Amino acid sequence: MNKERIAFLDYVRVVACLLVMLVHASENFYGADASVGLASNMSYVANEANRFWVAFYDGGVSRTAVPLFMIVSAYLLAPMGAGQTMGSFYRRRFMRILPPFICFLLLYSLLPLLWGGMTWEQSVNDLKLLPFNFPSMAGHLWFMYPLISLYIIIPVVSPWLQKATAREELTFIGFFAFTTLIPWLHLFVSPELWGECFWNQFTAFWYCSGYLGYLVLAHYIRVHLQWSRQRRLRLGTLFFLIGAAFTAWSFWWKGVPGQPIETPLLEWSWEFCTPNVLCATFGLFLLFTCIQPKKGKAPAVVTEVSKLSFGMYLMHMFFLAPIAGLIINGDPANPLLPVWLAIPAIALLTYICCIITTKLMSLLPGSRYLCGC
Repeated sequence: MNKERIAFLDYVRVVACLLVMLVHASENFYGADASVGLASNMSYVANEANRFWVAFYDGGVSRTAVPLFMIVSAYLLAPMGAGQTMGSFYRRRFMRILPPFICFLLLYSLLPLLWGGMTWEQSVNDLKLLPFNFPSMAGHLWFMYPLISLYIIIPVVSPWLQKATAREELTFIGFFAFTTLIPWLHLFVSPELWGECFWNQFTAFWYCSGYLGYLVLAHYIRVHLQWSRQRRLRLGTLFFLIGAAFTAWSFWWKGVPGQPIETPLLEWSWEFCTPNVLCATFGLFLLFTCIQPKKGKAPAVVTEVSKLSFGMYLMHMFFLAPIAGLIINGDPANPLLPVWLAIPAIALLTYICCIITTKLMSLLPGSRYLCGC
């Protein structure tokens, strides 16, 4: 039995998927090693144009992509439906995501061998580590692990969500919001906080932190937030602009052209559980809730791309890397297109390639095990 689709969530998926690709397109313009493309442990901003446009696209426009996907999952799945057991929930959710995930773990470990994108030694090492982490050519698959964690915890927190009052949920969200300061405190105050030490990583606020906070926030918005559409538009815009502006500025501040810098220092406020990203994500999600199609449904093209979005996310690095290589032409300081156009061009071309490929894959028998659609 298919649940009725929620139109604005289809728009969220369609946009968030593009934002993920915009993030990875931007990384090509501050990675210290131009041959690798994406940002690694060291970064290097070549000039003022790269500094501004990476800050704008990656920080200001796109940093909300991952939290938006988390909120969508939580909005739809938490709490569990009446009569649903932990076992049935796990079977349904993990059969949805694990087969395609495993498929692409293998593809990223093997397929680049065909065009010399990796060595046999690298491939073998990646395959050995697959039970423990993502392969070296698929850093974007990090997202799957916190998503799995979110699915694991939903049956645990569902009974509380079913009974919690608005005030009780706000109390937890307050604790979560406080924990988003931890990345800054680690950087500017102390690398060890509230019980952290080399023999203990579970701090005083450990169980209030991370993407569980976005899960509770999603439920609060769906069940308890009774703001009018006009108020959501006004405050959503305000929250998004404040959060996005700070996120963009944080990169611009540290990304001095011509000076190599450790990537964590450059991206000091780009973690997805920081106050600015939380602020921007909350605002942008409120704006999406204001979408009210005339017939209650999103246009067919939006619904179709939304259905394909999981497969698009899984495969997009296969397309983004060569497209970025062509446009950048080995010199991030002087790409074939101006940087302000190069970054969205890489993302859009990748997006289109992924739509076409995922749609074709969806026509194959058993496609839900290959690309989740």
